[in-house]
Amino acid sequence: MRKRERVATDPDDLGARLEERIGERMAANPEENCLWWKGTWWTRRRFEEEVARCAESLRASGFREGSRIAFFLPTSPLVLVLSVAAWRLRGTVVPLNARAGHEASLRILNLVDPEGVVFTEDLEELHNTVANAGFPVAIASPEGPLPPLRRLEVEGKAVPERTPPTPTDPSVAVIFATSGTTGNPKAVPISHGNLLDNTRHTAENVECFAPGNILMNVLPNFHTLGYSVCGVLSLLFDIPQVLLPSFMPIKATLEAMEATGTTLLVAVPTMLSFLLGAIAKGEPVPPSLKNVLTGGGKLDPELDRRLREHLGLAIVEGYGLTECSPVVSCNPSLAARKLGTVGPALPGYELQIRSVEGKLLTLADEGVLWVKSPSVAEGYFRAPDMTAERFQDGWFNTGDIVRIDEDGYISIIDRASDLIIVGGFNVYPQEVETVLQEHRGVRMAGAVGAKHRLTGEVVAAFVVPDPDNPPSQQELIRHCKERLAHYKVPRKLEFVESLPLSATGKVLRRELRKMAGVIGD
Repeated sequence: MRKRERVATDPDDLGARLEERIGERMAANPEENCLWWKGTWWTRRRFEEEVARCAESLRASGFREGSRIAFFLPTSPLVLVLSVAAWRLRGTVVPLNARAGHEASLRILNLVDPEGVVFTEDLEELHNTVANAGFPVAIASPEGPLPPLRRLEVEGKAVPERTPPTPTDPSVAVIFATSGTTGNPKAVPISHGNLLDNTRHTAENVECFAPGNILMNVLPNFHTLGYSVCGVLSLLFDIPQVLLPSFMPIKATLEAMEATGTTLLVAVPTMLSFLLGAIAKGEPVPPSLKNVLTGGGKLDPELDRRLREHLGLAIVEGYGLTECSPVVSCNPSLAARKLGTVGPALPGYELQIRSVEGKLLTLADEGVLWVKSPSVAEGYFRAPDMTAERFQDGWFNTGDIVRIDEDGYISIIDRASDLIIVGGFNVYPQEVETVLQEHRGVRMAGAVGAKHRLTGEVVAAFVVPDPDNPPSQQELIRHCKERLAHYKVPRKLEFVESLPLSATGKVLRRELRKMAGVIGD
């Protein structure tokens, strides 16, 4: 593995900031390629010019130190430009999922309370909903420029006045939104120090991030794997990135790989299944593609075998969580990987194994993984109770049951929190159950993950209907689609007379998982 030059100032220095380190990189070789978008390479000089223009637009809109800017944007140049611009004004960015639904989007916006919200022009309905709630808004092209943020009067309706947002600590670079286990919004503030630590250790210890690679950045930016590992790491460590708004259609992705000489694809396992399907139908394999790194879901060894057989590629698997910025561990290289593990922890991590009840065990025991590192966030945004549940004296409870071998390689055994992962995205059963039980025809509901050959898991729901007012399956699915992100909507829904319960009345999800079984393609 080639040695990588360190940045001019050690990122471990207290007070180090992302925009400073990125600025150093951009100024060092201004004519080198930085990112590719719609058939054109942007130089570092162009990137810097766009950042300066975006920062001026933010400043003119009243954005200042401690302000937060939220955006519903596809993976695109504006995501990176807007981020660096906001940081230069000592503010914070909040990437959000446009497919989360209007109600969920308003809940998270009310929690993070941004100075403004940025949309693309195809999100008119969501834009109107947010504008009606009183948030300043702007509609921008995915490559910019950013127009001024404005409070609008939509369809002649007066919008409410909002109290000026309370400033965020300027050390917070990005706030990632996710669902809480109760269905309430939860947000994770990640600092400049968190990201600098995590990206540096990832770049220096995972071979596929060595200089000379060209990375395909196609994951959603509201997902920390896409935003941090693809976007921010590439800017910091001289890896040109190819930006596409979506992995689909796959033909366009493969053509972009071919045109740019892409060598590295960072993906969730679901994407690799689609990739294999396209290759099987005759799409050519880009000859430059040499490395595939996966996270966001457990890798099926059969998928690795098929990828090696049909594409001549093997997969390096890693593991991370939003609260860890995100990488915790990764197989360092193809030569050193252990299939079925997520590799050893990155340098700087301390590990503990505890029982589900919190008792400290030895690292040789199987149990819940707790971690401590400069990469780990300090807690949840404006949620002291949730913070107290998962963060203790600098240690973070991952909620995952693991086994660590004699070489330090980690195997993920199970999810202590009953988390469902659909195509790399987190779904909490209680959120689905809450939505189902809001329907007047549902007496009780239970949700679990059912194994799926394509997405790893899908949501399976079991419903005890009200005998006096039983709903149809179609009615309940429609009810869920109106209130949940698409990947959270049950793919399997069954009516049952009763749910398996413990002596204390809790739903026994292990029994529901047996009932759910495996759902086909």
